[in-house]
Amino acid sequence: MSKHGKKYFNALKKAPKKEVSLAEAVKFVKANAGAKFDETVDVYFHLGKELTKGDTAVRGVVKLPNGSGKTVKVCVFAGGDAAEAARQAGADYVGLADLIEKIVKEGWCDFDVAVATVEAMKEVRKCARVLGPRGLMPNPKTGTVTDDTATAVKEAKGGKVDFRMDKTGNLAVVAGKRSFADEALIGNINAIVSAVNAAKPANVKGVFIKSMSISSTMGVSCPVAVATAAE
Repeated sequence: MSKHGKKYFNALKKAPKKEVSLAEAVKFVKANAGAKFDETVDVYFHLGKELTKGDTAVRGVVKLPNGSGKTVKVCVFAGGDAAEAARQAGADYVGLADLIEKIVKEGWCDFDVAVATVEAMKEVRKCARVLGPRGLMPNPKTGTVTDDTATAVKEAKGGKVDFRMDKTGNLAVVAGKRSFADEALIGNINAIVSAVNAAKPANVKGVFIKSMSISSTMGVSCPVAVATAAE
């Protein structure tokens, strides 16, 4: 039995069969809700096949100009002043040995972003088997290994989003909520396209973004002409 309802199949009939402009795609997604709740809108990219070979990794971070619309839980591994700064900045969980033990022994990871000071990373590496597969390990490249914990917490809660390509060359990035104004979603998606293009490895030639689409959590995917975004 199909997991999709009547709304989905009605939207599927109306969905563009070929790539449309970003503005048209946003209008389609907003007009064709897949659920009653305020769905998250995601951008999906399929990148060049050569990226799935060897050690070429595409990952980066983007600051959404209009925020993500999501409540982001931040876990900070730190002690002393850095821990207190993280608490003052609004971190949801702050600690070190206690949090590491909970993650290693219980597999706990009830957070969206993890931040660690440089010193704390020596211990946080013990969590790699749990956090790594979930994309939650702090990383200097995304600004989540830093002694400025307050800034890292504020950025994570304010719309800073990490992205990472999977083994098949696909990449998904949160762009906001369906309730956002068209202009807000378009602004966020253009920022995402720019950030993904900026993450292109220097040794990769030819077309980098093979295809792009957007959809809401329970909605129908709409193909987007890459040339209409981030111009």
